[in-house]
Amino acid sequence: MRKKRQRLRCLTKHARCTVIPVLATALVCLSGPAFAQPGPHDPGVRTGPASAGGPLPGLTADELAFFAGARTVFQEVQSVSGTLPNETSGGLGPRFNSNACASCHQQPALGGTSPATNPQIAVAHLDGARNTIPPFITPNGPVREARFIRHRDGTPDGGVHDLFVITGRTDATERPNVNGVVSSCTIAQPDFAAQLAAGNVILRIPTPTFGLGLVELTSDRTLIADASNPNKASFGVSGAFNRSGNDGTITRFGWKAQNKSLLIFAGEAYNVEQGVSNEVFPQDREENPSCAFNAMPEDTTNLTPRSPSTGSNAIDYASDVASFAVFMRLSAPPTPAAPTDSTTRGAQLFEAIGCTTCHVQSHTTVGQTALPSTQGNKTYSPFSDFQTHNMGDGLADHVTQGGADGNHFRTAPLWGLGQRIFFMHDGRGTNLLDAIEAHEGPNSEANFVEQLFNNLSPEQKQDILNFLRSL
Repeated sequence: MRKKRQRLRCLTKHARCTVIPVLATALVCLSGPAFAQPGPHDPGVRTGPASAGGPLPGLTADELAFFAGARTVFQEVQSVSGTLPNETSGGLGPRFNSNACASCHQQPALGGTSPATNPQIAVAHLDGARNTIPPFITPNGPVREARFIRHRDGTPDGGVHDLFVITGRTDATERPNVNGVVSSCTIAQPDFAAQLAAGNVILRIPTPTFGLGLVELTSDRTLIADASNPNKASFGVSGAFNRSGNDGTITRFGWKAQNKSLLIFAGEAYNVEQGVSNEVFPQDREENPSCAFNAMPEDTTNLTPRSPSTGSNAIDYASDVASFAVFMRLSAPPTPAAPTDSTTRGAQLFEAIGCTTCHVQSHTTVGQTALPSTQGNKTYSPFSDFQTHNMGDGLADHVTQGGADGNHFRTAPLWGLGQRIFFMHDGRGTNLLDAIEAHEGPNSEANFVEQLFNNLSPEQKQDILNFLRSL
């Protein structure tokens, strides 16, 4: 067979070259003298101010007030009926993982992902609750939710089993339930120790919410075109979009791209993570009537304005889940650090070895947008194709959501990666190099790209790590 011509990739005029087998043999050229170093390493969480958390640029005055009001609601703390000091939003439980959106989404700023100190430890015993903290929840570990792989009869489960219950809380003891009967909630937590011993628990950490309004404003046609890289097959990559079972359009939010919209994403999280029934998910998950202290749904559109006012008439009358969706829709994407010679080389290497076949750099929103009104034809850089890919047996969680089976996960957007602490869907590590290496395993689509990464020099690997930490 005739050998394919070599491709020369020179980043500077005077360069030192290392051979990397990319499709046809490629020469990736790096400037600078050779020098000894201990090996590639994760530079660590980028220091300095948070690179995200503010509103989209170019919003109108009304839209800015809309964002600010929604941000206020995003920080509200739930108690059972909203009657406790500093816990004035009602509906917590009866089963829950935490008591506020902001408790899970706060690194490096409000709307982000898991912070360094896990707030679930304090929430477990707040207001007299008598919860046992599961072994996978630690003070310096990530915020986590737990799913069970199978039901007791062996059939597939995959649903969230909340960590905590309101049993023992002062606002869930000796008070009238919805039937007017004075009762106390006495339900028990799941037996996580037994489920762990049976290998029946998988874990997930919160996904960042920055910039997601731009993702929501991107057409299916654009996502399909942007994911159509002709080199995919040569890198061993395939991928497929998860789609709605009703209208067939692309779903794009969540670890398996299982949610269609930010409103659905918010409504599901409010019900699953905090136990609050709402207009999107109107039923309580716990059916014990002794634990039902509020009328359903607990979160609705307000017929009278919030007091005190949020500063936005629209938010004052909106439901919590609608406000959460607004906060995500109007949040700006993370801002990367200024490029350096190393991060520029790293970005080019990242593309050369095939990482961008999945981590597609940029997409563009639709031409005209209603809300926000100023975001048409905006190009943004999430570094994701929003497809799901087979990540192999090593990362498999054995849970199917929509068209994504137990081995498939959405390509994690990399924007903001420089200020994240925990990596992978379950937060299994804090080392970026380990997270890259975890992509390799039996049946993983990333194996060939991972091999190319392994063939890089230590200096080249370091450039890629520096680039990723600059995002």
